[in-house]
Amino acid sequence: MRVLFVTSEFYPLVKTGGLADASAALPAALSELGLDIRVMLPGYPEVMDCAVHLGSAVPLGEVPGAGPARLLPARSPGSDLPLLLIDCPPLYRRAGGPYQDPDGRDWPDNDVRFCLLSRAAARVSQGELGLDWRADVVHANDWHAGLVPLLLDHHSAQRPASVFTIHNLAFQGLFGADRLPRLGIPAECFSPDGIEFHGRISFLKAGIRYADRLTTVSHTYAREIQTPEFGCGLDGLLRHRAGHLAGIPNGADYGVWDPANDPTLPRRYNLAETGGKRVCKETLQRELGLAVEPDTPVVAFLSRLTEQKMADTVAEAVPWLVGAGAQLALHGQGDRGLESRLLTLAERYPGRVAVRIGYEERCARRLLAGCDILLHPSRFEPFGLVPIYAMRYGTLPVVRAVGGLADTVVDSSARNERNATGFAFSGESLEEMLAGLERALTGFQQPLAWRRMQRNAMRQDFGWQKPAEQYLALYRSLVGSRAAFGSGESERRRAAQPGEDPTRLSTPLRARPGRA
Repeated sequence: MRVLFVTSEFYPLVKTGGLADASAALPAALSELGLDIRVMLPGYPEVMDCAVHLGSAVPLGEVPGAGPARLLPARSPGSDLPLLLIDCPPLYRRAGGPYQDPDGRDWPDNDVRFCLLSRAAARVSQGELGLDWRADVVHANDWHAGLVPLLLDHHSAQRPASVFTIHNLAFQGLFGADRLPRLGIPAECFSPDGIEFHGRISFLKAGIRYADRLTTVSHTYAREIQTPEFGCGLDGLLRHRAGHLAGIPNGADYGVWDPANDPTLPRRYNLAETGGKRVCKETLQRELGLAVEPDTPVVAFLSRLTEQKMADTVAEAVPWLVGAGAQLALHGQGDRGLESRLLTLAERYPGRVAVRIGYEERCARRLLAGCDILLHPSRFEPFGLVPIYAMRYGTLPVVRAVGGLADTVVDSSARNERNATGFAFSGESLEEMLAGLERALTGFQQPLAWRRMQRNAMRQDFGWQKPAEQYLALYRSLVGSRAAFGSGESERRRAAQPGEDPTRLSTPLRARPGRA
C-alpha cells in the first residue's frame, strides 16, 4: 500500500510542537509495517540545509507572485524514510519560523504557502508529476494540509482515499474571502456546506468537510471536540461527521525519548538504576542558576507560553510554589507579555525560579531528566506528548484531566494507589491547579510511595506500534471500501441534514488564524 503523508513539520528538521514528533515517528512505524510511505513538507531553510537530497528536482510550475516551485526527493539524516520537499524560496526560505516572522506575526501569505503544499500533494498522489508513483491513501495533517481532501475531492472517482488528522482544532487556518481567487479554489466551495466559516476561508474546515475519514490524537479529545466547550465553532460539523471520526492516540518515540540512551544527559539512567537522575538534577540546578539542593523538589514547565497551556495561571502560581519550598524551571516561548512576566518573576526569586525563553531540544531533555515534577496544565489538550516523555524520564506529571491527558495519566488516589503515574485536577482555576501541585509536593516528601509512582510511570509504554497498526487498519478499510463503492462524497453528503449549516450550531471558540 502506498501512502502520502502531508505535514508542515518533521522532527528533527523542523519543529514547533508535537506535530513534528508525530510526523516523523508515525510514518517510520508504518514503514516498519511494510507500507510504501512518503512524507511531504515545505522546504523551510532548516529543512533544505539539513535534509539529504536525492535525485533530480521535479518542476511544479509557477506560483503567482513567487516564481517557480519544484519538488525535491530527499531523506532525513540517519533515516531511510523518503521525503518530498517543496522548494519555493520566496515562500519558504525566510527568517523566523514555519508560520510566523521573527516578531511573532503570522506570515501574511500563509494561505498561498500552504495551498501550494496541498496542491503539490494532490498532484503527487494522483501520479501527475512523472514520479512513477501514486498514492492509495493521502494522510493530511492539521490546517496546513486541510485543502488536500478538497482538491482530491474535485478529481475523478479514481482519486486516492483521504485521511485528515486534527492535531489541534484551535488552529484553523482562517483567511479572508478575498483570497479565494488567488488560491484557485472553485467559488462554489465557499459556502456554509463547504469551506466558509463565518465569512472566512477555513483550511481546517476544508479538511474536516471533505476527507473520507477523520482522526484526532486521543479518544477523549475526539469526544470533546463534538461539544461547544471544545469544538471551536466546528462542533456541529464534527457531530455530523462523528461516524467518520476516530480517536487514535499519538505515541512516543522511545528511540529518541529515553533516559537510558539519551546522549544529552550528564548521566544516563533507567528503571533498574535511577541514580543518574540525581546527577541530572544537580547538574540542571547548577546550569540554570538554581540553588543546588538535591532534596528540594524541582518543578518543570515545558510548554508554549499560551492561554491554551495555562501559562498565565502558572505565572500566578510562582509565589505559592516558592513559598511551598519548591523550585521552578521553565522553558518555552509564546506570548511576549507572558515571557516578560515570567522573566521578571525569575529576577524576583533568584535561585528559586529559572526561565529559559525559546525552545531547544537539548534543554528540554535535560529539564525532563533533572526535574522531579512536570506541571502541564491545559485548558484543552489534544494529546500531550510532554507528560508521556516526562513519565519515561521518571518525572511525575501534574495535569488537568482533559483530552489526551485524561487518557494517559493515572491520578494518584486511594483507589489508584498501586498504579498511579501522576496527579490530575479537573478545573482551570488557580486554586484547583495549586491543589494538584500540593498533592504532588506532599507525595515528594514520601520517598517510598514516590519511588513506586516513578517506577509505574517509567514502565508505561506509549510507543507507536499500536497507533501504527490502527492507522494501517484504517487505511485498509478505506482502500477496500473505495474499491467496492467508489468515492465517499455521496456518503458524506448523506451525513448532513438538508438545509442545515453545521457550523452555525455554535459560535467560534479560541480559534487561531495561523499557528500550529
